[in-house]
Amino acid sequence: MSKPIYLLLSTIFLLSFSCKSSKTIAGGAENYTLSTKEVIKANTKQSPDFKTLQAKLRINFNKNGKSQTNTVTFRAKKDEVLWINAPFSVIRALITPEQVGFYNKLDNTYFEGDFSYLSKLLGTELDFQKVQNLLLGEAIFNLKDGRYDSSVNDQVYVLQPKNQKALFEIFFLIDPSLFKVQSQQISQPKEFRMLQIDYLSHQHIDKQILPENVKVIAVEGTDETIINLEFKGIALNDDLRFPFKIPSGFKKIEL
Repeated sequence: MSKPIYLLLSTIFLLSFSCKSSKTIAGGAENYTLSTKEVIKANTKQSPDFKTLQAKLRINFNKNGKSQTNTVTFRAKKDEVLWINAPFSVIRALITPEQVGFYNKLDNTYFEGDFSYLSKLLGTELDFQKVQNLLLGEAIFNLKDGRYDSSVNDQVYVLQPKNQKALFEIFFLIDPSLFKVQSQQISQPKEFRMLQIDYLSHQHIDKQILPENVKVIAVEGTDETIINLEFKGIALNDDLRFPFKIPSGFKKIEL
């Protein structure tokens, strides 16, 4: 599990949510009568609002049947920094709008680069904002900036672009009671690529609705990667530091 693919996947899917007391949310009364515009507006109203967060993040990583579980410390400054630290600081990672970086004391290596590797790995173009949206349970693309059709299927709202592209399909499933994203799915059928993020449960924290358990499925050809995330022991808006300095003598790796 010291391989770069695990470190990067663990890093990219880290971000969550906050407060010292949290409660898992059960959905209330469903509303299936809204127009597309009203669904997007209701979803936007539920966007989380904080300055910083800190959490214990339990990560279960499974690739082609091989599984491992780790718990790390996660910190974030919204719109600026995502930071992860493994026990004893053997692995530390930092994501900013400009770059992705990590170092690994287990094999004295480090990586510094942009989002191109992560974009290739997950089969869709990524930047900091999209990663942050994904981890916070927000639509990876800003729904207010696009034109979407909506329908009700299997008791959820399904949003898709009015001009769905044959080579690149996007679907957002919106819960009809919480109006949070329940699942988002991006696929490239001809490339045999698929990225699906399922928000299995949410928690109510400081009058905000935030993800609690998240399942990420990335498929490319015959390779399947599944990452389960559980956010625990969370705190919002504390003064946090994000130390990151690559130790001298470490070897840079290319991904």
